[in-house]
Amino acid sequence: MKKQQGFTLIELMIVVAIVGILAAIAIPAYKDYLVRSKVSECAAALSACKTSVTEFYFSKSAWPSLASSGCTNVASQHCGAVTTTGPAITNSVLASTGVGTACTLTLTAQLGGTGNTDIIGWDGSTGCLAKYVPAEFR
Repeated sequence: MKKQQGFTLIELMIVVAIVGILAAIAIPAYKDYLVRSKVSECAAALSACKTSVTEFYFSKSAWPSLASSGCTNVASQHCGAVTTTGPAITNSVLASTGVGTACTLTLTAQLGGTGNTDIIGWDGSTGCLAKYVPAEFR
């Protein structure tokens, strides 16, 4: 009796079907992951600015302007320039990141403590789809 060598056509078709199904699931998930990483760049710019705004507020007891806050206002490939308005720090996410239409990420200082003059935390809000933003903005 002769030994069987190689794969049958059915076995090869099953392998191709399995690879196709996995690709159909993985490619959209990978695209969402890429968009989330680009949006995270904008959130990181806000976090860096949050530190300098907090330091300015605690030392001067007033909200800084963008120039005095120490925040960078240079736009990047995926993000617009950071802006500060009172207790709010905002950064725009460009539509080219894949979020659909351009949207914004905003961090707003929570005041509390004695006389509501201490920053006790930061609230994140956004106009972007929740699946693309970091957890602090959902």
